[in-house]
Amino acid sequence: MKYEKLGEHVFQVRGISFKPENIITTKKDGYVPVIRSNNITEEGFKESDLIYINKEFIRSEQVIKGGDLVLTASSGSKKTIGKNIQFDSDFNGSFGAFCKLVRPKKSIDSKYLYHFFKTRFFRDSIERIVQGANIANLKNEYIDDLKILLPPLDDQIRIATLLSKVENLISRRREQIKQLDQLLKSVFLEIFCLKNGNVKKWIIEPLSACTEIVSGVTKGKKYNGNKLREVPYMRVANVKDGYLNLSEIKTIEVTEAEIHKYKLISGDLLLTEGGDPDKLGRGAVWSCEIDECIHQNHIFRVRAIGNSVNPVFLSALMASKYGKSYFFKAAKQTTGIASINSTQLKAFPLIKPPIDLQNRFAAIVNKVESVRAQYTESLTNIESFYGTLSQKAFKGDLDMSRVPIVEMRGKGDLNYFELM
Repeated sequence: MKYEKLGEHVFQVRGISFKPENIITTKKDGYVPVIRSNNITEEGFKESDLIYINKEFIRSEQVIKGGDLVLTASSGSKKTIGKNIQFDSDFNGSFGAFCKLVRPKKSIDSKYLYHFFKTRFFRDSIERIVQGANIANLKNEYIDDLKILLPPLDDQIRIATLLSKVENLISRRREQIKQLDQLLKSVFLEIFCLKNGNVKKWIIEPLSACTEIVSGVTKGKKYNGNKLREVPYMRVANVKDGYLNLSEIKTIEVTEAEIHKYKLISGDLLLTEGGDPDKLGRGAVWSCEIDECIHQNHIFRVRAIGNSVNPVFLSALMASKYGKSYFFKAAKQTTGIASINSTQLKAFPLIKPPIDLQNRFAAIVNKVESVRAQYTESLTNIESFYGTLSQKAFKGDLDMSRVPIVEMRGKGDLNYFELM
């Protein structure tokens, strides 16, 4: 085996250019779909938001065939350059000018090439060499000059088959996690009779009637010599829709009085005030994951008073269509930015089913989240396994005779779990 320049084993084709008046958004006879960079994601092909163009504008080599790879070739961010998808069969369509098609020759297996393009080596190499002051462009020579380890074709196929099996496990785990999320949304609507948006069955009162709502500490304050102490704090980046991302925790120096005022306790609901529209009212329940943690001023802390509202129910309500609808209507909107203030949050029309019903839903959430945690850990392990196999394969260190059989073990059927 030896390293060879990739350009000797692939063809590259530029995408089509078109004017706005040449495209339509609904398919009709004589028009074919066109893939743009926003249709290429880390998880694969995103079919929504496809555009269509008259097939007369497309040259024969620009029609995507089975085995072809389509890459993002021009972007404002180097990190998005080189994202790619592959089509196992002919795709009756083409791709735009900000994309690039890479078509393997007979000397290289298409799936082997696909998995090479998924390696950290490929992505790091592309990020390092793309040029452009404002727009990063993936030129033909960047692909052509890359070195790839090229074993005999039969070994390429064996390696690609193994990596594809592991990748399929990753896809299955991701799909199972999505199914769990959808399950919780369905259970929420079913239990609280909200399938048709009918909330008249329940008492409705302002959120402030049964919760304490506090904005967090402001960064960059001047304390004029006051004694400070360093503590961890939650940022907007930590608060996702339904969960907390605690992979990176930052600290801040504040006074003891501020620590006392902003310290989080179990059951606090953290909500982002906005920014990008998808961050509006985004939230998750705090479970004392970090000792003596506070929150910044772009996050609202909602703390239940008494026992009339369960924070898990409240979090699900905020994340539901009902909650999102209120936030979008109440929010202050500017170009690409949406935000809510404490007055608007306090006025949120809280529906109040009986607390026993709220607690029943919370118990179901705890069961589902336990399963979700297992699936997430499993996904992390499989992704790590894929990365290790891939690295060894493209360095020539993979001994195919010693590779273990990879199987999905355990029951993955959601019906197995006694959720209700």
